[in-house]
Amino acid sequence: MGYFVVYALDAPGKSSARVENRAAHRARLRKHDHPLTVKIAGPMLDGEGEMCGTMLVVEAETHADVKIYLDGDPYAQAGVYDSVTIHPYHWGLGQPEEKHG
Repeated sequence: MGYFVVYALDAPGKSSARVENRAAHRARLRKHDHPLTVKIAGPMLDGEGEMCGTMLVVEAETHADVKIYLDGDPYAQAGVYDSVTIHPYHWGLGQPEEKHG
């Protein structure tokens, strides 16, 4: 298993679609019926404090698993995102599960 960071920016004019699909998106983040675990999740905010994207840190076997998960996300299915990038991530400081002795 490895970590991946997801950086998704909303498409212009999709704020109402974001609001309409937010409850379903948030519920899915908490489900465990997919091959990854969401470790960190939250909306990105613009200069006025309005939601303009999503940032996730997930634990998954492969980049493909993350892509499949994102393709099934309510925001993606509603066309909220303009761009989505997935990057492998090396968790340094503040790891979610510290390894002890």
